[in-house]
Amino acid sequence: MLKHRAPAPDAEALAIQALAAIAGDPGQLGRFLAATGIGPETLRSAAAQPAFLASVLDFLSQDEAALLAFAANAGVNPASIPAARERLANAGAKPR
Repeated sequence: MLKHRAPAPDAEALAIQALAAIAGDPGQLGRFLAATGIGPETLRSAAAQPAFLASVLDFLSQDEAALLAFAANAGVNPASIPAARERLANAGAKPR
C-alpha cells in the first residue's frame, strides 16, 4: 500500500511565517538583521524577493533548535524547510 504524503508547504508562505517568527524574537531579529545587512525599515520590501525569503530559511536552518521549534509551531516537517529554501532560491535564479 502506498503512503499518502502531505503536500509540500508553499515556500513563500513558509518563509514569511518564519520571518514573522524571527521578528517576534528580539534576539533572533538582531542576529538576522546583522547577518543579512538590512535594516528593519527594509524588511517589508525585501520580503517580496524570493532570494531574500530563501535567506530567511537559511538563517533559520543554521540554528537546529530554532528550526525544530519553528517547524513544530508551524505544523510542518523540519525537512520541508530546506526544500522550501531550494524552491525559493530557484525561483529567484535568472535564466541564462
